[in-house]
Parts: sequence; C-alpha cells; structure tokens
Amino acid sequence: MRYTCSALLICLFLTACHQEKTSKIPPASRTKIMLRAFSDTTKLDTFKIVLNGERPKDMELVFTITPPSGKPIYTKTLKATALLDNYRDNVDLGKEKKQMQFMQDELALFLDEENFLEPAVTENEQPDKNTTDKSFFAELKRSGVNGFKYRLGKESNVYIAWSAADRKVKTYYECCK
Repeated sequence: MRYTCSALLICLFLTACHQEKTSKIPPASRTKIMLRAFSDTTKLDTFKIVLNGERPKDMELVFTITPPSGKPIYTKTLKATALLDNYRDNVDLGKEKKQMQFMQDELALFLDEENFLEPAVTENEQPDKNTTDKSFFAELKRSGVNGFKYRLGKESNVYIAWSAADRKVKTYYECCK
C-alpha cells in the first residue's frame, strides 16, 4: 500500500511538472472576444479568436464570427507554422520561446480596433487590381455595412464583409499591408 501511494504521488508530481512545462500560455490568455455590428447593423456579432495548441508547430489561431442567432457565419483557421514561416526573414523566431511570444502577440493584435472597418467600403473608394469581387465591392459601397480585415502574413491582408445578397461572409479585397 505504501509503495502504491508513493508511486501515485510520483506520477502526480511528474504529470504536474510536465503540464507546467508544456502549458506556457494560461487558458485565460488564449481567447479574445469582441462584439461588433457586422452582419446586421442593429445587432452585435461576436468576433472570437482562439489560440489552440501547446507548441508552435501544433498551434493555430481559430477565428469565428457568430451573429446573435448562435450559428457561426465565418470561420478561418490560421496555422502557426504558416505565420511563423512568413515572418522568419524579418523577425528573430529561432527559439520556441520567441515563437510562442509571436503567436501570443498575433492573438492580442487580431481584434485591434484598426481591423474593424466602418464602413467596409467608403463612397469615395474605387476597386483596383486587389479587389477580388467587383460586384460585391459595389454592393458594399451601396449598403454601407461594416467590414473586418486580418493578416495572413507580413504583406498579406484579407478584407471581409457580410453580403446581404448572398447571405454569407465574403472576401472583397486582398492585398499588401
């Protein structure tokens, strides 16, 4: 019995040490949420970004937009490896600790105020070569709905908005910073 209790205590200690070593980001710091008008100008949608995974090679940012009805209208998963590879030339990401910090920074900045575009397209804006859907761009110009932008890399931003005509979130612009 004494050996069983000792073995159990050793297992619990080793498990706790292992969890402490691999869980470097507290659960409360892995999620950011913001409420903003997006799919409906009179109701607030939930913008949520979650950092999943314990090590950079396994991490991903999962971004969702959910209207008050509760069914997500947009989900995008960004793999940490793709983000890290995109910034290796400009940022020192050689050590895992720096990669972890980079992913935490990405999480923190994802729902920055500057990423919420009100409106998505102003009446003076004109489509250019980076406009992915000119008819949707025109719809946004007429409707005045809000948009959101996020980055896929150091020189790659994606601009999205709600299409009332198609009843879904669509990309209307992709470009450089």
